[in-house]
Amino acid sequence: MFGDFLKGIRMQAAYARTFSCVGCHSLRLRNLCSLSTSSRLVGAGNFQHREQCEGHTRLDGFDILISKASKGSSDDEIFQSLVNDRACDGINVSHDLIEVLLHRFKDNWKSAFGIFKWASLHSGFRHSPETYDMMVDILGKMKQWGKVRDLLEEMNQGSLITLNTIAKVMRRFAGAGQWEDAVRIFDEIETLGLEKNIESLNLLIDTLCKENNVEQARAILLNLKQHISPNAYTFNIFIHGWCKVRRVDEAHWTILEMKGHGFCPSVISYTTIIQCYCREQNFNRVYELLDEMRAQDCCPNVITFTGIIFALAKAEKFEEALQMAERMKSLGCRPDVLFYNSLIYTLGRAGRVYDATYVFKVEMHSAGLTPNTCTYNTMISMFCDHAQQIKAFELLKEMEDSGLCKPNTQSYHPLIKSCFKAGIIDSCLNDILDYMVDRHNLCLDISTYTLIIHGLCRAGKCEWAYSIFEEMIDRGLVPRHRTCRLLLEEVKLKNMYEAAEKIEDVMKKL
Repeated sequence: MFGDFLKGIRMQAAYARTFSCVGCHSLRLRNLCSLSTSSRLVGAGNFQHREQCEGHTRLDGFDILISKASKGSSDDEIFQSLVNDRACDGINVSHDLIEVLLHRFKDNWKSAFGIFKWASLHSGFRHSPETYDMMVDILGKMKQWGKVRDLLEEMNQGSLITLNTIAKVMRRFAGAGQWEDAVRIFDEIETLGLEKNIESLNLLIDTLCKENNVEQARAILLNLKQHISPNAYTFNIFIHGWCKVRRVDEAHWTILEMKGHGFCPSVISYTTIIQCYCREQNFNRVYELLDEMRAQDCCPNVITFTGIIFALAKAEKFEEALQMAERMKSLGCRPDVLFYNSLIYTLGRAGRVYDATYVFKVEMHSAGLTPNTCTYNTMISMFCDHAQQIKAFELLKEMEDSGLCKPNTQSYHPLIKSCFKAGIIDSCLNDILDYMVDRHNLCLDISTYTLIIHGLCRAGKCEWAYSIFEEMIDRGLVPRHRTCRLLLEEVKLKNMYEAAEKIEDVMKKL
């Protein structure tokens, strides 16, 4: 695996020059490169993990459903294909199987909903509240509001709606810019078998604040607080909301209001404002707030320090960041995995690769902490940034073999970038994508598609980039405007007029 990639990297290190694509040296890679990108990324064939048994190929239920559900232009078509396929009849439907499949198709609502409806037909099987919530979230993400409403009605009849369900629906409405519909869901909450209380109100306020509708959330609180009294968490939500929209003065005022209601600002309250100043790189105010916390006998915690360290590192104030880490330890704050992730990131950005590796391999172990996926991703990215791609690949293999955590799409981004940087795209990119899809069943997300399309455009491979763009659209993912602009310019240069017209049609809908 990645044979061409590693070969290219070794040659690059030896001769310090950029190499051209080494090509597909095996029949397997020649076959892969001959496939259309669209069909390969969908993975109709590649998702089928076969077991050889006495000379016969056997597919398990998961493989069959992945293969069948990957094909179809609508959820009904996929549903009917599963119902009418005898190969699906003997599949043992379980909650674990459906949850894995819904997660696999979380960015492809048609396939997910087709499987969901097919599973509902099986005798003795009833979807759990968790799988219902997953399906509601997937449909909401893709703005299938009619189907969301239908599913909520079905859940209500079975008394399956929880606050978690309501949270997902409100978040998707607010995320789509339809905050009035999020409020309407709250207004209807009693008809869905739930209470209007401070818990559900905080849920609505939190949803609106996270989508920058802080003023609307504030108006709702003022309207309802004579019936539902706010608590300390309510004010902390608003502090976070005001900071998110960069109105830190209102956040400070909320602290005063909080005190007026008899609640003491907590480390959460102060840390939220500190993080706001960190985003603005206003570190003088950060240090002032740390002093204010000490005066209020409110000790900063590991989350406070971790945010500051990460912000200082992004601002390339590496020595200050490392001094802050020592300050945290001197106060007796116990480091956690997120702290070490920030420390490794800081050391990597400062060029101290050896020290970062020591923290990863020795210090974290001594502290009794286990690296998570983000820790590994930070190390992989650091090695790639410092032209140590072989070590990055070895670390990826270590993560896979350890069983402690699993790679995600972000784990492969530095390696994908290295493919483009080294100029070994045709073979290397195919290998990486097949590894992501085949071994880990990862579904490419919008950031991965964007990275690949931009890289291919810059490498002059706009035909390939456009085929991936089509695959992304077919899966219901909404491309970023800058991605469309870049690809449009490239296809026009190649006189791909039909492709240009389709891209322009997509841009009109953004």
